[in-house]
Amino acid sequence: MKKILIIEDDSAIASIERDYLEINQFAVEIAEDGITGVEKALSGQFQLVLLDLMLPGEDGFSVCRKLRGKLDIPILMVTAKQEDIDKIRGLGLGADDYIIKPFSPSELVARVKSNLAQYERLKGGNVTMAQNSSIEMGPFVINTQSHRAYLKGRELDLKKKEFDLLYFLVVNADIVFSKDSLYERIWGYDAVGDNATVAVHINRLRDKIEEDPGNPKYIQTVWGAGYRFKP
Repeated sequence: MKKILIIEDDSAIASIERDYLEINQFAVEIAEDGITGVEKALSGQFQLVLLDLMLPGEDGFSVCRKLRGKLDIPILMVTAKQEDIDKIRGLGLGADDYIIKPFSPSELVARVKSNLAQYERLKGGNVTMAQNSSIEMGPFVINTQSHRAYLKGRELDLKKKEFDLLYFLVVNADIVFSKDSLYERIWGYDAVGDNATVAVHINRLRDKIEEDPGNPKYIQTVWGAGYRFKP
């Protein structure tokens, strides 16, 4: 039975979320503030965190940043705010998806199942772990300990941020990320600069990994949305 942690200060909403998830065969625990949520998430064996944005103690953004630095599990952010900047900021800090209040219990369950399925597919499907903490996908091998990347056996000459960007895109293959989201994930929310940096690094990566950088096979542009990696 998969375990879900709900971090939500509204006890009525948390109870409804718990009840519907339990009906669908999930084990659920609840934390009512950000500080307790971080402690529970780091001490329990959870498969997904359902994280409210507005929390006492520490807000959802702060909690998300702390959890993503320690945990490699889906984080589904729950927010009553509909401004795009909140969605982008949350995803940039490491949230995998968001859901806007009010939502139906059936939508919540569907989104939880979808994110768990996607996580399991990425972990057990296209991405495989080789020796020495290497990640293999298609013709790419990325060694996270030595910070080296290879394409068809040839070592790539990558700067640190180019390596970080390639690694992030590879382990999140087929997922589209906006420039804002990539900038916040790779450079950090408090970094000095703007998302034009992402386009520059994407172009540099394409020059190093694509046979035809003008018609890229691996790092594809999704017009109006961002970039994705296709193995």
